Parts: sequence; C-alpha cells; structure tokens
Amino acid sequence: MTSNFSAKITVDAADKSRAIFDSINIDNEYYPENPTHTKMSLNEKIEICIESEHIPHLRANLNSTLRLIQASYDVIKSVKI
Repeated sequence: MTSNFSAKITVDAADKSRAIFDSINIDNEYYPENPTHTKMSLNEKIEICIESEHIPHLRANLNSTLRLIQASYDVIKSVKI
C-alpha cells in the first residue's frame, strides 16, 4: 500500500502576486517528469497544492517552490515593479 502526502501553501504577496505566480508557474507547466503532482492557482492569493507518494519528493518540491517564491519576490521588489 502506498501512502500519499500533500501540502498546501497560500501566499499573499499583495500587488506582486500575479508576477510571482507567472514566474513560478511556468516551471510547473514545463516539467512533466516531476515526481510530484503540483497544482497552482491565483485568486488574489497564490495557492499551491503538492502531492506525492514519497515524502522526500514532497519536501524537495516544497523547498524549491518556496525558494522560487522568495527569489521572485526579492527580484520584483529590487526593481520596484
């Protein structure tokens, strides 16, 4: 029997949410061999749902996603978009 693990992240970056979503969602769309199932949506806030059969894959994807969000936010903030 296989266990499924999941995580749901909600990010509220105010007026920067759309730009952050666009920058991180593109990675998700063009990485079909991803060992996790990741869904992203934007409704004022960014919602990210990650599912995996293996907790190390879930953790790795979660860490990567959070780092991408932070990097995107920092870059947008530094150029004052």
